[in-house]
Amino acid sequence: MHWRAVWSSLWVALMLLAPGCATRGQMQQLAEEISQVERAQERLDFVRVINTAKRKVYPVIVYLMPIQETFERGEQAEREVIGSGVIISADGYVVTNYHVAEKAKKIRAVLFNEKQVTASVVGEDQDTDVALLKLDLAEEDQPVPYAEFGDSAELEEGDFVMTMGCPLGLTRSVSFGIVSNTKRYLGPELSRYNLWIQTDAAINPGNSGGPLVNTDGEVVGITTLGTLWYENIGFAIPSGLVKEVVGDLKEHGEVKRAWTGITFQALKDFESNTIVDAEQGVLVAHVEPDSPAEQAGVEAQDLILTLNGEELNGTFVEDLPELRTAFARLPTQQEAALGLERDGEPLALALTPIVKGEVEGEDFDCKEWQMTIKEINKFADRGIYYFRKKGVYVQGVKYPGNAQNSGVATGDIVLEVGGEEIETLGAAGAAYEKLNEMTKGRRKVLLKVLRNGVPRLVLLDYNKSDDEYEEEK
Repeated sequence: MHWRAVWSSLWVALMLLAPGCATRGQMQQLAEEISQVERAQERLDFVRVINTAKRKVYPVIVYLMPIQETFERGEQAEREVIGSGVIISADGYVVTNYHVAEKAKKIRAVLFNEKQVTASVVGEDQDTDVALLKLDLAEEDQPVPYAEFGDSAELEEGDFVMTMGCPLGLTRSVSFGIVSNTKRYLGPELSRYNLWIQTDAAINPGNSGGPLVNTDGEVVGITTLGTLWYENIGFAIPSGLVKEVVGDLKEHGEVKRAWTGITFQALKDFESNTIVDAEQGVLVAHVEPDSPAEQAGVEAQDLILTLNGEELNGTFVEDLPELRTAFARLPTQQEAALGLERDGEPLALALTPIVKGEVEGEDFDCKEWQMTIKEINKFADRGIYYFRKKGVYVQGVKYPGNAQNSGVATGDIVLEVGGEEIETLGAAGAAYEKLNEMTKGRRKVLLKVLRNGVPRLVLLDYNKSDDEYEEEK
């Protein structure tokens, strides 16, 4: 119904309200027309909310095109990925995902006015999938519009939110949905230090690093994960955590965390059907060998009740990220007081955390062997680390290539090269460079590798070049 007609009808209906003028049918018609007006007003308000939020946030979205360095296919190579970012300051700081900016050799960024600039990486945090960039802006391009953060702690299930970004490399777009869950736990690897905001607003490749926006046009999260197998399920990093991480990245270029070597388990872990009869505290599931926790005397199945006098709550898996964060924030090289219970008896221990260090090992391209190797890291390569605590493993094998033809496999842990024990990436690189001095036709070396925990010998013949393999195709 046209607005002019609606108000005309309402005016007539209101006149009928005079005593003795309105019939029963006229009153029903009046009620229906008032309901139509209310529904139309709600739709109009809804559209205004979306448009207002879009006008506030669209200008702060950046389309990112990083050139990443990769070693996964058995050779050092480059690939271009796409993602989104959010400008958070007038001088051009941008928040995006770690997986968008990781190992980026160069980053191109397209601003809202379609101007292309470059960006540099200020800092990255793999554990929370957050990265901070800085746009290389000319003086005439400053200041730039920037986003306002909202409080993710105020979100509730059912709240309306929007995902904005550049999905699939397209121009900026907006998708609408609701908050499905405000504290989604996604396991110890993806939820190490944070819970996630789950939403049914669409998240596609290219949306990564873009904003999750509330109806006030505030950024309440950074979109990160979509799913390939299910519809209407996506995840965002809460803005509260993003602001904390960005502060550390801006000041230090990294997030400094303490490491204790303790793996926590919830008291009521329904997934593993483990229920501990305790009202507070957290269960120790595992203690890393040679870790600060082992040195302090902490054992698996201990119940940790307090940290520096503060009670701990690890009843459910959703409580674990906060606990891990509390331990990660401990001052390193300083004693922390643990209050435990072991076999029903109280126990006090002093724990001295150390710096967590790198969470991913360095890469090396064995170009003549047509394979790449990587430094073993206890945080990034847990399956490899289980078999060997230090050294290198085969990250990728090129096909076709010398390593592949010789029977070298991805995931092999390199124990020896030509009888020389390999314990560091530097030792592996030095052995590789030395062997490359051998004349063509005599280029063979015996590798001792550990495959699925079983040692074996592999004779690597590396006499053929990439060009020779290309000619054979």
